[in-house]
Amino acid sequence: MQNCNSKFKSDIKLRCYKLSLNIIKLSDTLPNKRSSWIIQDQLIRSITSIGANLVEAKASSSRLEFKKFQEIALKSANESKYWLGLLRDSGLTKDKELVNEFLSEVNELANMIASGVLKLKNKK
Repeated sequence: MQNCNSKFKSDIKLRCYKLSLNIIKLSDTLPNKRSSWIIQDQLIRSITSIGANLVEAKASSSRLEFKKFQEIALKSANESKYWLGLLRDSGLTKDKELVNEFLSEVNELANMIASGVLKLKNKK
């Protein structure tokens, strides 16, 4: 079981996919209000963009293109932190602890992506 857990920790695309699914589930529990719709829409877009851009990076035809998709994934992760914080602090969800768990996961993912982007920039 330990091996499976360490695989999950290192498989960033799988983690992004699972986080996207969890955010979609969370959004289905939010109130049917205009403010909620806006935050849901932006959050789902930014969260799903992280994994989508990592998948695109894998299919890149050049190192420069690969780096660009990685940078976009990082920007999406940073944007997701904003929307999750806004959701948590707006009072639209009662499960602030769950939102904090998602924020923690996005922070870990962002750090992993940022580390890779820095390595790519240093290798020029």
